[in-house]
Amino acid sequence: MFHMTRNNHKSETDLLGRLTDQLRAMLPSTWRVEVHVERTRERRSEVDAVVELSAPNTSPVKLAVEVKSRVQAVDAERVLRKIAAYTTGVPFIYAGFLGHRARERIIELGGNYGDATGNFRLAVADPVVYLQSNGEARDPDPAPRPLVSLKGPAAGRVVRGLCDLRPPFGVRELAVRSGTPAATISRVLQVLTDDALITRGPRGAVTDVAWEKLLARWVQDHELTKANRTSTWLAPRGLSSVLSKLPGMVDRYAITGSYAAAQFAPIAPPRLLTMYVDDVRTCAEKLDLRQADAGANVLLVEPFDPVVYERTLVRDGLVLANPSQVAADLITSPGRGPAEAVALLAWMKEHDDLWRT
Repeated sequence: MFHMTRNNHKSETDLLGRLTDQLRAMLPSTWRVEVHVERTRERRSEVDAVVELSAPNTSPVKLAVEVKSRVQAVDAERVLRKIAAYTTGVPFIYAGFLGHRARERIIELGGNYGDATGNFRLAVADPVVYLQSNGEARDPDPAPRPLVSLKGPAAGRVVRGLCDLRPPFGVRELAVRSGTPAATISRVLQVLTDDALITRGPRGAVTDVAWEKLLARWVQDHELTKANRTSTWLAPRGLSSVLSKLPGMVDRYAITGSYAAAQFAPIAPPRLLTMYVDDVRTCAEKLDLRQADAGANVLLVEPFDPVVYERTLVRDGLVLANPSQVAADLITSPGRGPAEAVALLAWMKEHDDLWRT
């Protein structure tokens, strides 16, 4: 069995040796692994190596390998294009470490990958070869980076702005629309550019946003019940009585979660009403709610930031959080929340003219 090791050796030769060790450990003992180092100083356009995998009575598989100490998602297309320009071999990127988004991007572009911590994927159709393993989720030897997290109100405002607004737009416009300092936005945009979640023009304007993947990236650092103050309540007369009182009794609110999703992409009757409100106690008194740990049918949420009230939609007189916020909240919710998120995201892709401005 191949044992995962920390990314202590960064030279191309060391990494190439690590790759061959992994291949020999993962393949049956009857297979041969041969490495042909191709790069020379005079022929810079070639790949770093061609690794030939061969089994008895089968045609060999040739991997066209580019070796890098680190590859970010934004680098994947350039590296795979370089491989394609040189050879028709199976494109393969090997690095000291590959983050989740970089691995995801390589697969999206039709490539294969491996890293020194044990993250590995090789899929070949003829002859059939499929190897996959999971290594470390975080870089054991990270390079300095000004920002690596999307936690906090400022990052949340930027993410919501990027999802909700139609590009193109520049840093200054996004700063005004999201109420966030331009310097903070620039740091967030750099992280998202590295992860290939946004595309920027020559002058730095955002020209495209992979908003669905951006939401998935955001909730790695932002969960509904961890990022906000939440409490569970019981509406003794049922949800219909709460919903009928809302418009006239609560000054500012935004419904999220299952109930909001059901207004766009219903998959089952919602059993829990989740609402952002400014003051939980005051809201509970106005709506005649009783605090309850068991049997609760209302979840009241004091939001991490007022951005949850921005770009809301109104359905049947009720204020719903923007679908981008609702989807993010459902992805990290228990029970059928993730399934409801999938249905809502599908609706959002087909109706982006209804929720993006």
